Amino acid sequence: MVDVASLPSRTLGRTGRTVSAVGLGTWQLGGDWGDVPEGDARAVLDASAAAGVTLFDTADVYGDGRSERVIGGWLADNAGAGVAVVTKMGRREAQVPANYVLANFRVWTDRSRRNLGQETLDLVQLHCPPTAVFEDDAVYDALETLVEEGAIAAYGVSVEETAQALTAIARPNVASVQIVLNAFRLKPLDEVLPAAAAAGVGVLARVPLASGLLSGKYDEHTEFAASDHRSFNRHGEAFDQGETFSGVDYDAGVAAARRFSALVAAEAPAGVTPAQAAIAWVAQLPGVTTVIPGARSVAQAESNAAAARVPTLSAAFDAGVHAIYDEFFRGAIHSRW
Repeated sequence: MVDVASLPSRTLGRTGRTVSAVGLGTWQLGGDWGDVPEGDARAVLDASAAAGVTLFDTADVYGDGRSERVIGGWLADNAGAGVAVVTKMGRREAQVPANYVLANFRVWTDRSRRNLGQETLDLVQLHCPPTAVFEDDAVYDALETLVEEGAIAAYGVSVEETAQALTAIARPNVASVQIVLNAFRLKPLDEVLPAAAAAGVGVLARVPLASGLLSGKYDEHTEFAASDHRSFNRHGEAFDQGETFSGVDYDAGVAAARRFSALVAAEAPAGVTPAQAAIAWVAQLPGVTTVIPGARSVAQAESNAAAARVPTLSAAFDAGVHAIYDEFFRGAIHSRW
């Protein structure tokens, strides 16, 4: 059992469960960002929990279940750790509305329960399904059945578009919404965050570093492994383009990231890195429950968790973020997602 620090925490929407303001995204641990040996993956989980992280986000398709299985093994060795595991379902079949039915939900959740070693899953999110799924009463009836049967404790949605988030937030028992939100993707601030806060729905902010761009570590010559989605999905070849670099043009993203790093140097507290400032800025937005950056190393996991303790960023910093977005991205992406 790891020794655990503490981080600022919030209530995860209608689950009523308390989670850390910075969680851990585990897409990387499935292997879709290049290979991560299981020992290294377990070390990331250890380091995150020791730093006070109490939410791990995963999905049944990350490494075809590898991410879930690694977390399941960790949970077995760390009983009572108090970590909420949030998983996702719906991308093991073709993403067509006809597949989002109770029979499939049972198959998918049963597999995740085995992978994670959990009788009842803490929270299951529909994994970016087609828009029609969010509008279908039968889908929510099926999810309610899973709660009644004890397969899941609560359910939420992961979305690509703000309109999808607003449709789900209006449903009475949706516990949470997961959405891409970072300094290069500001549209959720317009309506999603206020609506979620008013409804008591939790918000999980994913891709907070714009696939690493906001760390300031990449330039025009950076190359990514062929197995890394930052190579094979840069233009939406495999899944929604918005999941890779937040959908922004890579070269524009590099230029904007340089401006962001300069903003951090000028306006953030001393010692705060660009990555930490990017995470902290999202975590401090009203309506955000938790931010879920990924980590491939212990150092990354510890640095990400420390972002939860960054002092409140200034109004000048916030204004700088909006100015960068308006200059580089608003015209190109604000209407898309």
